[in-house]
Amino acid sequence: MRNFKKHVWKAIPMILVLVMMMSMTAFAAEEAEYVPSMYATFWSLVPPLVAIALALITKEVYSSLFVGILVGALFYSGFSFEGTVMHIFNGGFIAVLTDNYNMGILIFLVILGAMVCLMNRAGGSAAFGAWASKHIKTRVGAQLATIALGVLIFIDDYFNCLTVGSVMRPVTDKHNVSRAKLSYLIDATAAPICIIAPISSWAAAVSSYVEDGKGLEVFIKAIPYNFYAILTIVMMIVLVVMKKDYGPMKKHELNALAGDIYTTEDRPYENANSEQINPKGKVMDLVIPIVSLIVCCVIGMLYTGGFFSGEDFVTAFSNCDASVGLALGSFFGLIITIILYLVRKVMTFSDCMGCIPDGFKAMVPAILILTFAWSLKAMTDSLGAKAFVEASVESFAGGLMGFLPAIIFVIGCVIAFATGTSWGTFGILIPIVIAVFGETSPELTIIGISACMAGAVCGDHCSPISDTTIMASAGGQCNHVNHVSTQLPYAITVAVVSFVTYIVAGFTKSAWISLPVGAVLLIATLFVLTRKSNE
Repeated sequence: MRNFKKHVWKAIPMILVLVMMMSMTAFAAEEAEYVPSMYATFWSLVPPLVAIALALITKEVYSSLFVGILVGALFYSGFSFEGTVMHIFNGGFIAVLTDNYNMGILIFLVILGAMVCLMNRAGGSAAFGAWASKHIKTRVGAQLATIALGVLIFIDDYFNCLTVGSVMRPVTDKHNVSRAKLSYLIDATAAPICIIAPISSWAAAVSSYVEDGKGLEVFIKAIPYNFYAILTIVMMIVLVVMKKDYGPMKKHELNALAGDIYTTEDRPYENANSEQINPKGKVMDLVIPIVSLIVCCVIGMLYTGGFFSGEDFVTAFSNCDASVGLALGSFFGLIITIILYLVRKVMTFSDCMGCIPDGFKAMVPAILILTFAWSLKAMTDSLGAKAFVEASVESFAGGLMGFLPAIIFVIGCVIAFATGTSWGTFGILIPIVIAVFGETSPELTIIGISACMAGAVCGDHCSPISDTTIMASAGGQCNHVNHVSTQLPYAITVAVVSFVTYIVAGFTKSAWISLPVGAVLLIATLFVLTRKSNE
């Protein structure tokens, strides 16, 4: 009897452990199947809308984004304190910072920040500025050169934003171009250029959403119908050549002409380049690092797509992992830059190593905003924003086929604006467009996919929580809210004209007709707006 009791007492802890494991398994299964009451409803779009509204009202980005994250977590948990806190961290900050793609982008940003710091301290940026000053004599020339450089760097929007900013900032500063205008030019030649460039990380992303291996072919056919991207480029050139501005941008430009390129009191980057200029620096100390960075990033993206394992160039680019490719490319670009400066004896090894933490520090504001923006997107995803948008789009697919491209464009704008991501919007809308049009209308399928891409870029362009918008602020070293508030009227102008152009395209099914109509309408609109602004 005594032995039996001993065995029973020994068995009790094991039974308790088994019961706890079973309860934990049941709880995990229950949590995996958990669906919030506000899932796939309009409430799924409220958190980013709250964050955006607060950012524009308070002019403060970090707290506004956090409030949006908090609202999303409250909705997800059913206003449970414990559930809200756990979702903010487990479903938000920790989840996005442990994501492989996001971490690759952060590594790329840190290395790029280090390279920008190296180029500045080596005197490459100053040497290029001095060279450009001899050849660029006017404000118009400085702005057109910024646009041209942005068009040339079409590989990736992140790379575009920071590289164009670091290279052209000394030139535009000399000609009293406001930081807000510089940031707009950078932003308007980042995503809009990448989305119409067949060889870019964006083309690879869009192509991956089209089945049967015809993604790149569809992407190329959709380029003439990408009205927002094309008309944005037209608008930049027209405004620069006309020497006209309107809305908040006009105030910034007038202040810049008077010598104040910042306008507002918040000047986070005012003393960013206060160190002494290296007299040994030459133009090659800027050109070689940038060229090596472009080449290495392309090779890195091709490597991740299997180009060196036998895949052809197009397939490799379509299947590449942009995050890993950019991280690899920037790393080897950094190594080449350091070797160049050591061989030329422009900098010592200790000075080169000192630029790495300094470059990291320069990227901290952008990294913080990106982390908050990614976490806000995670909140939106957990509330089923994709399902809500999908249902909304399908409800319009009745007898409105001619108007559907314009409707898709608007919905793409809304979801990209609310979530701050273009690529996520592609993933939501492109499969829906293919399912809606199917084989019944190949022309409308192409126009619809282009409307998805244009709407996603437009919403991303307008959104203060977009990673590209954040990078443009960092590249132009402009207060983020200043950049958003001055860019918004310009982006909305192009968006309205693009909406009308998509209506024309939906009925004519011809880019040769709709695109010239959109360009003429945009130029006429700009003449009216600038004239009203002058009055």
